[in-house]
Amino acid sequence: MPSSCKEIRTALAQCLQESECVMVQRHTAAECLRSPLSDTLPTKCQQLKKGFGECRRGMIDMRKRFRGNQPITFRSLETAEKSGEGYQLYAGKSAFAGAARVTDGNEPEPRDWREVENEKLRAQEAEAAQAQAQAQAQQQQQQGKKWW
Repeated sequence: MPSSCKEIRTALAQCLQESECVMVQRHTAAECLRSPLSDTLPTKCQQLKKGFGECRRGMIDMRKRFRGNQPITFRSLETAEKSGEGYQLYAGKSAFAGAARVTDGNEPEPRDWREVENEKLRAQEAEAAQAQAQAQAQQQQQQGKKWW
């Protein structure tokens, strides 16, 4: 195989060997790449699989025969992921950098915007009711002073 796809191929093989499909469920890497099990692979492995397929397809693409297949070096992807620069492998969004934030499962659930608005409205109503009660108390005091 030409050298343009070797790095991404080894990265895909490494990702598959570390995936749950191979490690826990004890399937072969070839079985994990096929349709029903390929959906259970991590996003990184799915992207590497797609990139490897595009690299192989690029080797026989006649439009690239003069320039040659552009190698996608996995090392540059890893450095982009660590630095957060966001190397763009596919159109639209970064391939690896910032794909998902790391969580431990104990994060507080973000509050719904409707709840926040309702709390603001209740606070305004409570302030208005308190102001109205103070105004009534002042009126009663003034009326009481007039009769004395």
